[in-house]
Amino acid sequence: MRAAITGASGLLGANLAVALIAEGYDVRATKRATTKTAHLDSVAIEWVPGDLDDAGPLTEAFRGCDVVFHCAAQVGVRKKPTPDLVRNNVDGTKRVIEAVRAARVPRLVHCSTVGAVGLSENGEPCDETAKGNFAEYGMDDGYNTTKHWAEEAVREAARAGLDVVIANPTYMFGPLDSRPSSGQLIVDIVRGKLPGRTPGMNNFVDVRDVARGMILVATQGKTGERYILGGENITYGDIADRISRIAGRRPATWNIPRALAAPAGWFGDLKEAFGQEPLLNSVAVRYGYCRTFIFKSDKAKRELGYTTGPLDDGIRDAIAWFRGAGMLPSAR
Repeated sequence: MRAAITGASGLLGANLAVALIAEGYDVRATKRATTKTAHLDSVAIEWVPGDLDDAGPLTEAFRGCDVVFHCAAQVGVRKKPTPDLVRNNVDGTKRVIEAVRAARVPRLVHCSTVGAVGLSENGEPCDETAKGNFAEYGMDDGYNTTKHWAEEAVREAARAGLDVVIANPTYMFGPLDSRPSSGQLIVDIVRGKLPGRTPGMNNFVDVRDVARGMILVATQGKTGERYILGGENITYGDIADRISRIAGRRPATWNIPRALAAPAGWFGDLKEAFGQEPLLNSVAVRYGYCRTFIFKSDKAKRELGYTTGPLDDGIRDAIAWFRGAGMLPSAR
């Protein structure tokens, strides 16, 4: 069996490549000329040219594969979809679909996000049927919006006969996070860059559980369906405590009042209005205090046999990997 991956240099794509190889797959991965892959030198990946801007090289990369995992995406905190977010997340997905069709690949697995699902309106964790209601609560941003549009393109392709399944991961921690991406939260906490705690909630999961879940989506998922691949619903304050404990540092104890956090978001909005990239904005601040961004993976567990291990393992191995990569100081 041969699998192709877009975005294999990223956190999920890298761990997916490792998981696929462990399952006996030959793995081919697309990369742009500027893609850094040194952190995967020990992984038996066949790297081939491929860019989301051009379906031609993607078609050649996908030819002869049994499944394509589309994990590549651009992440950003901008409130509105930028041309780059649309080009990479929406148009790029459409080119992957075009290339999968041209290469006659039997199945496509599209990696989306729970940010394309919805917010809880009854206090219960959201499942795959949740209404896309982020805009109603001022919680929509450019990344989640473009990932939602990409899902619409995927579902349209499924209705037109393409065998494609959607995976919706939650917030992932683990090794091989070279950028880093979601692991930046771990780096900031261990380095003491976060001044305090916020009460908002998110769903956190070991990236290796998601990688194995992606393979289950590929082998057992139903065409046109979406599957949430998540773990534990935890407050940001509690996850910060857990990261601090595992890293052997004193946790922050100050609960940041929303009234103090809001001006930082407004300042980010102002920077964005002048064309600058903010570190955070008013939407990001709202997430820090949102208690309804919670999810469950019951469908994936029931239909695919999806399981998760202890989240602490993902945090511990992420910290160890960051230390080995020089992103964090060695343990004392």
